[in-house]
Amino acid sequence: MTALTSTTKTLDFVQKRKPRHALPRELYSDDDIYREDLEQLWHKEWIFAGHTFEIEKQGQYLTLQIGDYPIVVVRGADGLVRAFHNSCRHRGSKVCQEANGKTAKLVCPYHKWTFDLDGKLLFAGNMGSEFNKDEYGLKPAHCEVVESYIFVCVADEAPDFDAFRQAVSPFIAPHGLNDCKVAFESNLVEKGNWKLVFENNRECYHCDGSHPELLNSFVENLSVAGVADNEDPELEAFWDRCEAAGLPSRMSMDEENGQYRMTRIPLTEKAVSYTMDGKPAVARRLDQSGVENIGALLYFHYPNTWNHFLGDHALSFRILPLGPRATLVTTKWLVHKDAQEGVDYDLDHLTRVWLATNEQDRQLVEGGQAGIISPAYEPGPYSDVAENGVCQFDDWYCETMRRKLAN
Repeated sequence: MTALTSTTKTLDFVQKRKPRHALPRELYSDDDIYREDLEQLWHKEWIFAGHTFEIEKQGQYLTLQIGDYPIVVVRGADGLVRAFHNSCRHRGSKVCQEANGKTAKLVCPYHKWTFDLDGKLLFAGNMGSEFNKDEYGLKPAHCEVVESYIFVCVADEAPDFDAFRQAVSPFIAPHGLNDCKVAFESNLVEKGNWKLVFENNRECYHCDGSHPELLNSFVENLSVAGVADNEDPELEAFWDRCEAAGLPSRMSMDEENGQYRMTRIPLTEKAVSYTMDGKPAVARRLDQSGVENIGALLYFHYPNTWNHFLGDHALSFRILPLGPRATLVTTKWLVHKDAQEGVDYDLDHLTRVWLATNEQDRQLVEGGQAGIISPAYEPGPYSDVAENGVCQFDDWYCETMRRKLAN
């Protein structure tokens, strides 16, 4: 199928979506539409890769696959964080094969071409006297950092990043993520389209029947769940208390196209963290506000990350598409860098709620994918009360794809 036909098909199904309804079946399963998702979104937008404290030392690196592009993010000798296409300039082999590691130089395992941490080619054996090493450095990818979050864009020209940086920085900064470490990491492959994974995150309509562990502490506040501006005196009082302590809390969002949003929500009564008993999971706090119960700061950035920040720890979630019906979900539990396992936190107490929740969400996503591929599937309407968030995601997807495909 030609690129023009693929574009036409995708645009046709995007335009067929009824307002405030789920997406047509093909947008969750069709191979050609998945290709357009990669080309128009994943290969052109800023993608969350990982955290700077994961590559704190010179030569530390992490790798990820953004659609068709293998990427390596590495800390240079000058302390800068850079991203490169993880493809040797000789015959294309992946230079860094592991998910993360530490190395003095980036050495391709195939023929030992050796690159400096800034991407320059240092050694290429048996290439003759006419060979010019300066022409064969690793190809760079766009890389930006905001409050420990590393974002990568593989497009030739990256979209603006500054607006997002300015919006999100005041919210994250008080939580001290630059002084964190990863206490635990989970990687889960969900056999569902990436849009189903994000849709599932954007509503808690399903929580009562699916997430008993999470509901010990989390409660969805419908005033901030979607895009509606509903007055809630208790929420306003909570925001006032947190903001007086230096913690931005009132909703801030991308007014232009809805790609990102930040807001803080209170937890259930007496709960201060995502634990089975609602008590702190980590003895050492991240913030310096002096407020015992700061609820949970939530932020998302489409198409691949949502995040939760509490008083004692934070969680970052990253999704990466593996195919039309498969998505990698990576969850990282972040604690203060000086917190010691077995002393300041118990790993089971820290991780039990979201390990259970992630597994439950995997089953929901896979059940949704299995039903959606049925020829009998017909998109249903969204709840005006409980599904404004998921509707907002679908609106963003359709409007973004329509704008990109029409050009």
